[in-house]
Amino acid sequence: MRNIVRTNAAPGAIGPYNQAIAAKGSFLFTAGQIPLDPETGEIVGNTIEEQTRQTLNNLQAVVEAGGSSLPNVVKVTVFLKDMNDFAVVNGIYGEFFTDDAPARSAVEVVRLPKDVLVEMECVALIEE
Repeated sequence: MRNIVRTNAAPGAIGPYNQAIAAKGSFLFTAGQIPLDPETGEIVGNTIEEQTRQTLNNLQAVVEAGGSSLPNVVKVTVFLKDMNDFAVVNGIYGEFFTDDAPARSAVEVVRLPKDVLVEMECVALIEE
């Protein structure tokens, strides 16, 4: 079971995410996904747009392989090399997480594996 939590006692969401998700059941915890081509192991793209799209494709593939789906994701953490890329990442993220998006955090980090521009991990509910 996955329920959206919203309260006026805290600031509302300002993007494609929710303040919190209450969930009951079994969970899938992904490792961080980066923009690697699953067939070649090579980094896909040089731009934040290309790398974000591939990262989200990889995240979706792992979530589905684990018996869940993007609508059942309850929390995403986004790691960015440059927080100035947030608006672009947010736009592409909104294409993958549309209605009732999960809770989300985004942080800028000094360096990511293979010097990519973005990494994402998530927690998803596995419906029984």
